Amino acid sequence: MKIRQLSVFLENHPGRLSALCRTLGDAGVNLSTLTLAETGEFGLLRLITPDVDRAKAVAEKAGYAVTTTEVVALQVPDRPGGLASVLKVLEAAGISVEYMYAFAMRAGGDAVMIFRFPDMDRAIAVLQAGGVAVFKAVDLFGK
Repeated sequence: MKIRQLSVFLENHPGRLSALCRTLGDAGVNLSTLTLAETGEFGLLRLITPDVDRAKAVAEKAGYAVTTTEVVALQVPDRPGGLASVLKVLEAAGISVEYMYAFAMRAGGDAVMIFRFPDMDRAIAVLQAGGVAVFKAVDLFGK
Protein backbone atom coordinates (compact mmCIF):
# COMPACT_ATOMS: atom_id res chain seq x y z
CA MET A 1 0.00 0.00 0.00
CA LYS A 2 2.85 2.39 0.66
CA ILE A 3 4.79 3.76 -2.27
CA ARG A 4 8.39 4.92 -2.09
CA GLN A 5 9.05 8.51 -3.05
CA LEU A 6 12.36 10.24 -3.68
CA SER A 7 13.20 13.57 -2.10
CA VAL A 8 16.03 15.47 -3.77
CA PHE A 9 17.61 18.61 -2.35
CA LEU A 10 18.42 21.12 -5.08
CA GLU A 11 20.22 24.43 -4.89
CA ASN A 12 17.82 27.20 -5.78
CA HIS A 13 19.72 28.25 -8.92
CA PRO A 14 18.70 28.35 -12.59
CA GLY A 15 19.32 25.04 -14.33
CA ARG A 16 19.56 22.77 -11.26
CA LEU A 17 16.11 21.23 -11.78
CA SER A 18 16.71 20.96 -15.52
CA ALA A 19 20.06 19.24 -14.96
CA LEU A 20 18.54 16.65 -12.64
CA CYS A 21 15.68 15.95 -15.04
CA ARG A 22 18.15 15.53 -17.92
CA THR A 23 20.31 13.21 -15.85
CA LEU A 24 17.34 11.02 -14.96
CA GLY A 25 15.96 11.13 -18.50
CA ASP A 26 19.31 10.19 -20.01
CA ALA A 27 19.35 7.17 -17.68
CA GLY A 28 15.89 6.12 -18.88
CA VAL A 29 14.10 7.04 -15.65
CA ASN A 30 10.49 8.10 -16.18
CA LEU A 31 9.03 10.65 -13.75
CA SER A 32 5.39 9.90 -12.97
CA THR A 33 4.73 12.92 -10.78
CA LEU A 34 6.63 15.50 -8.79
CA THR A 35 6.29 18.56 -6.63
CA LEU A 36 8.84 21.23 -5.85
CA ALA A 37 8.89 23.37 -2.72
CA GLU A 38 11.27 26.27 -2.20
CA THR A 39 12.99 26.64 1.15
CA GLY A 40 15.20 29.67 0.62
CA GLU A 41 18.53 28.70 -0.89
CA PHE A 42 17.37 25.15 -1.56
CA GLY A 43 14.38 23.45 -3.07
CA LEU A 44 12.92 20.12 -2.08
CA LEU A 45 11.86 18.05 -5.07
CA ARG A 46 9.62 15.11 -4.25
CA LEU A 47 9.09 12.67 -7.07
CA ILE A 48 7.55 9.32 -7.82
CA THR A 49 8.87 7.00 -10.47
CA PRO A 50 8.27 3.36 -11.30
CA ASP A 51 12.01 2.74 -10.80
CA VAL A 52 12.87 4.31 -7.43
CA ASP A 53 16.09 2.38 -6.87
CA ARG A 54 17.50 3.27 -10.28
CA ALA A 55 16.49 6.92 -9.95
CA LYS A 56 18.09 7.15 -6.50
CA ALA A 57 21.33 5.56 -7.69
CA VAL A 58 21.54 7.80 -10.78
CA ALA A 59 20.83 10.98 -8.80
CA GLU A 60 23.34 10.08 -6.06
CA LYS A 61 26.01 9.24 -8.64
CA ALA A 62 25.43 12.69 -10.16
CA GLY A 63 26.07 14.26 -6.74
CA TYR A 64 22.54 15.00 -5.53
CA ALA A 65 21.44 14.51 -1.92
CA VAL A 66 18.58 12.00 -2.11
CA THR A 67 16.37 10.31 0.47
CA THR A 68 13.43 7.96 0.18
CA THR A 69 10.20 8.15 2.13
CA GLU A 70 6.97 6.24 2.07
CA VAL A 71 3.78 7.88 0.88
CA VAL A 72 0.27 6.72 0.06
CA ALA A 73 -1.62 7.12 -3.21
CA LEU A 74 -5.35 7.61 -2.67
CA GLN A 75 -8.33 7.72 -4.97
CA VAL A 76 -10.03 11.09 -4.61
CA PRO A 77 -13.42 11.68 -6.25
CA ASP A 78 -13.22 14.32 -9.00
CA ARG A 79 -16.21 16.35 -7.93
CA PRO A 80 -16.87 19.32 -5.69
CA GLY A 81 -16.16 18.16 -2.15
CA GLY A 82 -14.24 15.05 -3.27
CA LEU A 83 -11.06 15.90 -1.41
CA ALA A 84 -13.10 17.11 1.57
CA SER A 85 -14.74 13.66 1.79
CA VAL A 86 -11.34 11.96 2.05
CA LEU A 87 -10.06 14.50 4.58
CA LYS A 88 -13.22 14.04 6.68
CA VAL A 89 -12.32 10.38 7.23
CA LEU A 90 -8.89 11.44 8.48
CA GLU A 91 -10.25 14.27 10.62
CA ALA A 92 -12.71 11.95 12.37
CA ALA A 93 -9.77 9.76 13.41
CA GLY A 94 -7.59 12.69 14.49
CA ILE A 95 -5.03 12.11 11.71
CA SER A 96 -3.20 15.08 10.24
CA VAL A 97 -1.73 15.38 6.76
CA GLU A 98 1.98 16.23 6.59
CA TYR A 99 1.75 17.03 2.87
CA MET A 100 -0.05 16.02 -0.29
CA TYR A 101 0.11 16.62 -4.02
CA ALA A 102 -1.64 15.51 -7.18
CA PHE A 103 -0.57 12.41 -9.07
CA ALA A 104 -2.97 12.04 -12.00
CA MET A 105 -6.51 11.68 -13.22
CA ARG A 106 -7.68 8.12 -13.77
CA ALA A 107 -9.62 7.01 -16.82
CA GLY A 108 -12.73 6.64 -14.65
CA GLY A 109 -12.62 10.31 -13.75
CA ASP A 110 -11.26 10.21 -10.21
CA ALA A 111 -8.00 11.79 -9.17
CA VAL A 112 -5.02 10.07 -7.58
CA MET A 113 -3.30 12.10 -4.89
CA ILE A 114 -0.15 11.42 -2.90
CA PHE A 115 -0.31 11.82 0.89
CA ARG A 116 2.21 11.65 3.72
CA PHE A 117 0.97 11.07 7.27
CA PRO A 118 2.75 11.02 10.64
CA ASP A 119 1.57 7.43 11.21
CA MET A 120 1.29 5.83 7.78
CA ASP A 121 -0.04 2.44 8.89
CA ARG A 122 -2.79 3.93 11.05
CA ALA A 123 -3.80 6.33 8.29
CA ILE A 124 -4.04 3.51 5.75
CA ALA A 125 -6.19 1.41 8.08
CA VAL A 126 -8.51 4.35 8.83
CA LEU A 127 -8.82 5.29 5.16
CA GLN A 128 -9.60 1.74 4.08
CA ALA A 129 -12.15 1.37 6.86
CA GLY A 130 -13.69 4.63 5.64
CA GLY A 131 -14.04 3.29 2.10
CA VAL A 132 -11.19 5.28 0.54
CA ALA A 133 -9.26 3.38 -2.15
CA VAL A 134 -5.55 3.07 -1.36
CA PHE A 135 -3.42 2.17 -4.37
CA LYS A 136 -0.45 -0.17 -4.58
CA ALA A 137 2.50 0.61 -6.85
CA VAL A 138 1.25 -2.04 -9.28
CA ASP A 139 -2.04 -0.07 -9.58
CA LEU A 140 -0.13 3.02 -10.63
CA PHE A 141 2.68 1.58 -12.72
CA GLY A 142 1.55 -1.89 -13.77
CA LYS A 143 4.66 -3.40 -12.12
